[in-house]
Amino acid sequence: MKFGKVDEPENIDFILPETHKQTKDVLSNYNSEKFGDIRIGCAKWNKKDLKNFYPRGTKDELQYYSAQFNSIELNASFYRMFPEEQFEKWADKAEADFKFFPKVPRIISHLKRLNECETLVDDFITNILPLKEKLGMVFLQMPDNFQPKFMNRLEPFFKHWPDEIPLGLELRHTDWYNESTVANELNEMLIKHNISSIITDSAGRRDLLHMRLTNDTAFIRYNGANHKSDYTRLDDWLDRLGEWHEMGLKKVYFFVHQNLEQASPLLSAYFIEKFNKKFKTQLKIPKTL
Repeated sequence: MKFGKVDEPENIDFILPETHKQTKDVLSNYNSEKFGDIRIGCAKWNKKDLKNFYPRGTKDELQYYSAQFNSIELNASFYRMFPEEQFEKWADKAEADFKFFPKVPRIISHLKRLNECETLVDDFITNILPLKEKLGMVFLQMPDNFQPKFMNRLEPFFKHWPDEIPLGLELRHTDWYNESTVANELNEMLIKHNISSIITDSAGRRDLLHMRLTNDTAFIRYNGANHKSDYTRLDDWLDRLGEWHEMGLKKVYFFVHQNLEQASPLLSAYFIEKFNKKFKTQLKIPKTL
């Protein structure tokens, strides 16, 4: 994942911004006794990217991956419209409690840019339904140049999207976060339609750490820098999630990326072990070679 990559991560201020008041207000509507769903994983499962993660002789990478992790951020669905049969095959291979978090195909987000894409959206939804109970939250990532002047394209998309399938949104143009009027209008819309506002933690794009939740879910795309600071940054996230849990946070979807993806399982395993200790959970800790 090259997005937000920097050459000298040691020069970046990685302190997480303060929690936005909206997050406190939103989470006050929920009970903080225990988490509802915790998913921590990587963005890919293929052996080429996760070098040295798979034991020698592993015959099926997804089968092994799903026995180690409880989820995957399914970026593969961004690059092409896979048919129903492919999602069904993936579901059959994965462990019973495993969940896939598919990315909306780029033909919808980046090529059509949400214009006249209802049929494509319907087709995509039909294709992912064979995942059944293994379908997690779908996420829509808009391109960097999708600016607030295109805001009127968002609500029709949200209205067309089925309520039964949870959806998260990642926006990358900085004006979505730097312009208060724009940010307020956007967040009112997300709350209205129960769309999770994805938080992206990347060394080169600290402006995307809006810390502004729109429902009981924290969906975090964490991009490490292949630097020792990756671990202390994860420690900071554990503290922040602890604060949000006390406020009412119910669901955590945390996916680890790396500029060199082979380190992603190591970071994820570290985070899961620390998460278990902090929150007295029993998430499986992946084996790492």
